[in-house]
Amino acid sequence: METPVFEEIDPASDCDCPGCRARCAVPPRAPAGRGIHPAAHRVLVVATAATATAALGAGQAAAAPAAPTIHRPGDPADGQPDTPQGPRAPLHGPTGRPASPAAGTQLPAITRTDIIERARAWVTAKVPYSMTAYWSDGYRQDCSGYVSMAWKLPTNEWTGSLGAFADRITKEELQPGDILLFHNTADPQQGSHVVIFGGWTDAAHTSYTAYEQTPPSTRKQSTPYAYWSNSAKYLPYRYKGVTSETTPAADGAPATAAAPTAQTGEATAGLPGPGARRPAATGGGGDVPAGAHGVSGYPGRATFRPGTDSPHVTRLGAQLVRKGFGRHYTNGPGPRWGEADRRNVEAFQRAQGWRGGAADGYPGPETWRRLFS
Repeated sequence: METPVFEEIDPASDCDCPGCRARCAVPPRAPAGRGIHPAAHRVLVVATAATATAALGAGQAAAAPAAPTIHRPGDPADGQPDTPQGPRAPLHGPTGRPASPAAGTQLPAITRTDIIERARAWVTAKVPYSMTAYWSDGYRQDCSGYVSMAWKLPTNEWTGSLGAFADRITKEELQPGDILLFHNTADPQQGSHVVIFGGWTDAAHTSYTAYEQTPPSTRKQSTPYAYWSNSAKYLPYRYKGVTSETTPAADGAPATAAAPTAQTGEATAGLPGPGARRPAATGGGGDVPAGAHGVSGYPGRATFRPGTDSPHVTRLGAQLVRKGFGRHYTNGPGPRWGEADRRNVEAFQRAQGWRGGAADGYPGPETWRRLFS
């Protein structure tokens, strides 16, 4: 056995940790038989000659305070979304036992409006995040289970399989109900995540409304494109079963088109949707001339897009208020088209008995005609 070596080490005089403060406030008792003045108190460290330096270094490292972490709301604290996920699995019934879909179940068709409404339902319910628990609708309470629910898929998918139910699209093609998906193939549990695109929040398309399942619960918030972290790795996808039908298809109904349509809103009522061809625009702002589509004063769909400034937006808002559909305005109405305008238009459209894509909140010629009639 090696002979122990004793070293006397002065505690740091400027240390502000709770232990040092306590020792400074209360003078230590001197060991029996030694009249040591409190100011000359020493800390006795016992170690072998071979390990004295290592033990001292380990002690100092353990006492080092952790660096403070600055956390911005909505920004994952460690640079990665803390969203581990479960594997691909069947839906779970109320008893918690797997409820497999019937044999031959085909890809369900669903409208964009229904996708967003289903996504909002979990936001409202504040569904807690879990990679093992299942909500009352049978879907797993993690990010991929959330998308499976919003798309009404017959199974709980994961980030490694959701792409098989969708087509790759470009950033410019993104519409509400599409997703932004990052699957880390090297280590799926590190960083893999998926969010539902809810629409752009600015005209420059630098941020968007994201619906996502993340700790502690489902949330909806403005998010920088494509995400807070690993932005370049998030890819936009569109569900293959998305449809412009006004009435949602029944569970198990097959998708009606090989490729999703870009038309929404009043396209389903026999009127052109925002993705349809419009007559050549004249005048500023790309507006369709007044009287287009046979509706007097209608300026065209290009007027009612996020971030657009136009006196027609103010006129529309004022008329909504007069008709009793202005409850979403906190200021205004004003000339810049925003989410409050869209929600008020949606309320007016629903009052006409329209549902699904026909009540998307974007005024087409028929909405304009009825609003100003």
